[in-house]
Amino acid sequence: MDLVLCHTTADFDTLGAAVGVARLRPGSRIVLTGGCHPAVKEFLALRRDQYPLIERRAVRPEQIRSITLVDAQRRDRVGPAATWLDYAIAQGLPIIIYDHHSATDVNTADTDIPGAEWHLAPVGATVTVVVEALQQQQQQLTPPEATVMALGIHVDTGSLTFEQATARDATALAWLMTQGASQAAIAAAKEPGLSSRLQTLLGEALDQIETETFQGYRLGWVKLKTTAFVPGLSSLAERLMSLLPIDALLLGATYSTGRGEPKYTLIGRSRQPPGLGQGIDWSQLLEPLGGGGHPQAAAASGEGALDQALLEQLLAQLRAQIPPLPQARSLMSAPVRTIPPETEIAVAQRLLLRYGHAGLCVVDAGRLVGIVSRRDIELALHHGLGHAPVKGYMATALKTVEPDTPLSTLQDLMVTHDIGRLPVLEADQLVGIVTRTDLLRQVHQTRSPDPDPSRPAAATPPPAALYSRLMAGLPPTVQTILEQIAAAAQQHQWQLYVVGGAVRDLLLAASEQPIAIQDLDLVVDGGADQGAGVELAQSLGQRYPQVELQIHGQFQTAALIWHAGDRAESVAGAAERVMIDIATARTEFYPYPAANPEVESSSIRQDLYRRDFSINAMAIRLTSPQPGELLDFFGGWADLEFRQIRVLHANSLIEDPTRIFRAVRFAVRLGFEIEAQTEQYIRHAVESGIYPRLQTQPGRAPALQTRLKAELQRIFSADSWPVALARLDQLGALRCIHSSLDLQPSLWRQLGRMDRWQARFAADWDSTLPRWLRLLEVLLADLAPELRDCVAATLTLPDRSQARLAQLATAEAAMVQPLPGSDWSSLKPSQIYQRLSHYEPDLLLLVGVRYPRSVGPVIWRYLVQLRPVKPPLNGADLKQMGYRPGPIFREILTALTAAQLDGAIASPAAAQAYVRERFQRDKRSHAEGYRD
Repeated sequence: MDLVLCHTTADFDTLGAAVGVARLRPGSRIVLTGGCHPAVKEFLALRRDQYPLIERRAVRPEQIRSITLVDAQRRDRVGPAATWLDYAIAQGLPIIIYDHHSATDVNTADTDIPGAEWHLAPVGATVTVVVEALQQQQQQLTPPEATVMALGIHVDTGSLTFEQATARDATALAWLMTQGASQAAIAAAKEPGLSSRLQTLLGEALDQIETETFQGYRLGWVKLKTTAFVPGLSSLAERLMSLLPIDALLLGATYSTGRGEPKYTLIGRSRQPPGLGQGIDWSQLLEPLGGGGHPQAAAASGEGALDQALLEQLLAQLRAQIPPLPQARSLMSAPVRTIPPETEIAVAQRLLLRYGHAGLCVVDAGRLVGIVSRRDIELALHHGLGHAPVKGYMATALKTVEPDTPLSTLQDLMVTHDIGRLPVLEADQLVGIVTRTDLLRQVHQTRSPDPDPSRPAAATPPPAALYSRLMAGLPPTVQTILEQIAAAAQQHQWQLYVVGGAVRDLLLAASEQPIAIQDLDLVVDGGADQGAGVELAQSLGQRYPQVELQIHGQFQTAALIWHAGDRAESVAGAAERVMIDIATARTEFYPYPAANPEVESSSIRQDLYRRDFSINAMAIRLTSPQPGELLDFFGGWADLEFRQIRVLHANSLIEDPTRIFRAVRFAVRLGFEIEAQTEQYIRHAVESGIYPRLQTQPGRAPALQTRLKAELQRIFSADSWPVALARLDQLGALRCIHSSLDLQPSLWRQLGRMDRWQARFAADWDSTLPRWLRLLEVLLADLAPELRDCVAATLTLPDRSQARLAQLATAEAAMVQPLPGSDWSSLKPSQIYQRLSHYEPDLLLLVGVRYPRSVGPVIWRYLVQLRPVKPPLNGADLKQMGYRPGPIFREILTALTAAQLDGAIASPAAAQAYVRERFQRDKRSHAEGYRD
């Protein structure tokens, strides 16, 4: 994985920069290496799921592909994660550093990390450096990403007031606002620094502050006394706002002037609670006292000591301004989908999938008795307990609220108890539910900078109907075999699923359209039984001894093949050729890009997650409790409806570059589009440069060898290959074959010419070379001569293809260059024949399509007119004429062929006369031959 490391005690600048880097490098995971500031911790309490964070303990060094360090330059700034830096240095992994501190020259940077890629700038925040990189790539952010990045600039530049703040910081901050940064969230979280004197006053203020809650709005006020004027009291007010759970603060301070006269300062601060509308206006409250500012931050000062009556007056006016906070009644989702306690886990899971919920309320006789979460349901299914009732897995110690519970209380409950949903009860009846999503929607009240219209997908087919359609699409013999496999799985209490292309094609076909399914991919979710798939295949192989059983233990898969003509016990009639792959549900880990995956047993959900595209990551259950149930964890059904190809995660294409070619192949074959984010991932993977680096390491990248060849074979075997190839070229994906491969117009013409010529000539000389291989040879022939056979070997092309590409340069030089003192047009047919007959037709075809003007017509003439010509006499005829067999036969037949090509002979009689005239028989040898 690609890691982004925040420094210990993470502040908003390091967190915001890390979030930006994760957008620059899709698929990266952020690690908080050693705690974070309280403000950051509170900020993440509700928003953790919106950023690609990963726990430090969940990272294994062998998984690391690269490390990016933000807002730090030294090992000691990342605590225990420094060992990962040591590992990366030892393994030669990429290390990237983004920082803004002190030196902006790598040579003068205070670092102990050698060989890193540096991104330094003399700006006020590291986030600014990352923002400028994002702008160069024309990246767009989500509002949560923009918010935390804007916080980084605010905090590190004192909202652009610190001396180190620059115009570049301001420009970056403005851009983040256009990306949807939430000003309310920023105001609530930013944390200004304090001087030592202000830190002392902070302690006093925390001891003396008074608070109250009014209409859900938390107020605080405090009076301080100092011996002299203390600059920066506004920062103290900001710090109090960040440290205390209050929405508004009135800070008063009395001090003595140099002449001993008392004066006072009043500072008002507030943060706008979500949905409050036109809330507190401090400028309006303090203006009569000669103050000013804006609604959420204002100040005033006056002569004399601060009077308690004035303070009470201001507080009364403050309360009068406060509108009521939004309550649970206006935030909750209703009606609530509920299930009874006896509902089976599998049924509850189907409801979660259908409606996209993260949990379900369990109601018994009208009373809320529990909540079952998606996490609980998945765990039960993992243990094969899909038939069990939810009452055994639901949480019963619930936190509930009433309809008039204010937003602030809802937020406190979720943060304090780490719960994602709060049922709303009225007279003990469930009337609604407030989720994290409801709360965040109200807290941020933001929109995407360019929102897409909602496109709800149709409901998935009912399980019974889907199961019937699946079985109807199978030959009778396969139906019986499948039922037997399902019964065997049921006996072991395993779950069996049809997965992959069969599910996709079944769902794509209209409900009334018959579909023929012959090859099946099955997955067994056997819980703790790691070899469940292989065990099922072996038991079926024993029942059908004539079946071909192939076991691949490394990948926990097995294949059962019934060849045409086999007769199977209890299966009537001769079986068609049937292939059934059976695999244990597994998860994958790629040790490095383009490697073969390492697999281990897992759940069906993880098995589907490892697949290439959402439309191929669906499954149909074949076993109880619900045969025909469609498992669609990742929106594959919706993507079929929207006719788009979408990968499941950002690193999918880095791990397996053949998925780029499959994405294009499926898009062309199905008439789909590649989803916009997936296309971005493709371009990032290609532009990362990882594939050319792997091509220099023989044997290190199976995905760029046999697997890539298989994809190219499928693409060039289809009649739509020009469309697919053009799309691959547009995406830059041909660089996966070789970095220098460029699809110029001349190469397009060569490919088209080969497609036409091979259809015309291939049958004439009984060539076994398939079209896909001819087209691929044309593609590789466009490489530099010294690269052709090497790339062909990397792709594991047949030896003859490798040899042909290795000989191509020499053959072209001999054919394209005219003979000394002559050219092709001056040669007689026999001379053309003599010169080209030494080459195999497949090589001539390749040369001809590459040089259509200079030698193409000659090669065409040779293949069409000259090569089919046979001499009018054969060896038997020569014997009849009295010639003794020997080397002279070849000489005679060659001469006859040349004479016929040149028009010197036109009949067998003329041929005999031609031979007698030019070739004398050796009568003595002939007689001796008879004596022998």
